[in-house]
Amino acid sequence: MHEAWGLVDDIRDVCDRLARADIVALAPDLYRGASVATEADALEQVRSLDPDAVGRDLDAAVAALLNHHAVDGGRVGVVGFCMGGHLSLLTAARNGRVAAAVDFYGGPLGVPVDIAAIEAAVLGIFAENDEYVSADSVEELRVAFDAAGKRATFIVEPGVGHAFMNASRPDRYAAVAAERSWDRLLAFLRAELA
Repeated sequence: MHEAWGLVDDIRDVCDRLARADIVALAPDLYRGASVATEADALEQVRSLDPDAVGRDLDAAVAALLNHHAVDGGRVGVVGFCMGGHLSLLTAARNGRVAAAVDFYGGPLGVPVDIAAIEAAVLGIFAENDEYVSADSVEELRVAFDAAGKRATFIVEPGVGHAFMNASRPDRYAAVAAERSWDRLLAFLRAELA
């Protein structure tokens, strides 16, 4: 699931990389083709999202994957970045067909996640120097998952900032941390979706 910037080339590249790793991938366009050029535009687009419509879109994406001829099995994984990271947790909470949820540096969007409803295994990968998702927010998430008795692993990548996985943003991209996190993502998905 895409960042606040929308369905940009970096997210399409993530899908391509997953496909090269023999993982069927689909990236829903939650902005329905709208594009953003500035951070202010991105924040406005996030604020304009209708949570019910987003939920229906995400359920439809899960159904589309499950009905795809290349998908083997009855459960899927969800992966999201920034805004999409939080949405991956929301999708897991609302859809029991999700077996694995990955949150890359997703912060709360004002829509709470019903952690008790999540049956999926969760992997959260965050940035130590994230100006949008505080260390306190990550710790609160970790404590909430622990208190609910859920299977969740949270990792904080040292020395990197928000969007460190985004290779199209040289001001943000951290190659070593990104490659390490990519390997963790693949191992997690393979283990949970096998």
